[in-house]
Amino acid sequence: MSDEQAGLSYRDAGVNIDAADEALDEVKGLVKRTFNDKVLRDIGSFGAMFAPDMKGIEEPVLVSSVDGVGTKLKLAFMSGKHDTIGMDLVSHCVNDILVQGARPMFFLDYLAMGTLEPQVVVDVVKGLSEGCIRAGCALIGGETAEMPGMYLDGEYDLAGTIVGIADKKKIVDGSRIAAGDVVIGLPSSGLHTNGYSLARKICFDVAGLGIHDEMPGVGRTVAEALMEPHLSYAKLMQIVMKVVDVKGMAHITGGGITDNLPRALPEGLGAKIDLGSWTVPPLFTFLQQTGKVAQGEMLRTFNMGQGFLIVVSKDQEAKALETIGLTGQTGVVLGEIIPGDGVTYEGSLNYG
Repeated sequence: MSDEQAGLSYRDAGVNIDAADEALDEVKGLVKRTFNDKVLRDIGSFGAMFAPDMKGIEEPVLVSSVDGVGTKLKLAFMSGKHDTIGMDLVSHCVNDILVQGARPMFFLDYLAMGTLEPQVVVDVVKGLSEGCIRAGCALIGGETAEMPGMYLDGEYDLAGTIVGIADKKKIVDGSRIAAGDVVIGLPSSGLHTNGYSLARKICFDVAGLGIHDEMPGVGRTVAEALMEPHLSYAKLMQIVMKVVDVKGMAHITGGGITDNLPRALPEGLGAKIDLGSWTVPPLFTFLQQTGKVAQGEMLRTFNMGQGFLIVVSKDQEAKALETIGLTGQTGVVLGEIIPGDGVTYEGSLNYG
């Protein structure tokens, strides 16, 4: 017996390079859908290259963010649906840099699993590429790691980095916000990527539902309702910011309106929010009623149907709402900026 026949291989240790090559062949076409003329090299090189368009930008500032999608991944594992989780990741990261007025340029991902499953990789990248297309950025590179023994069978981890650009003098930092300005909310599509540990406990432990059971009062299965992709507000807000003087923005992620809106406000100012100004979607109604979750806890755990907030002067309110409407979305005036700090709530949530 020769040394080659007797020796161990990488596959014997649990790493299948052939499977990785198979997945790479399929994802190349998906990734290229996101390319534009600023991408200088095809995927497969050691480093991705991107030549940013500086036209009209006097003082370019790079704005970046890195994140994951939390325990929403558990829903993907349970349902076997992996083609939207990438959209969640891209949208979350893009919205995080959008609050400073940055235009997304390119995205990088990291996908790790114990045993590489080519179809799962393809499905995840399909979501990543779709998310980039919707946000108007390029998916220029990433890493797919097979690490035996690190993850349970059928599970993986997913993280990503977005890099965008802004003109220094046009960065939105909230410093110009003043008392009397109005807060306008843009609707979410569902939980987006936050609150899933509590949502899973309510659905599976308290209500005893299965992943494919219908969620009472919602008209969708648990999988459909909880896995609705995170919305990207990038293209919408690029239009709004050209027409309206947007003073501040907040991405409503972990911490809800309670913790995220104050991050956009200067010292000495808070916000008064009218909880009856919008109707809470049925998904949140089910979670609150089934879990008997207190109002304050709901507001600090979930976005409650408001995924992104903007702050504008009172005299810009009508123009902002009109411009948002022209994009196909509906903005709602949630409240106003007041002297103080934090968020003050008036009334009760309107569960419809």
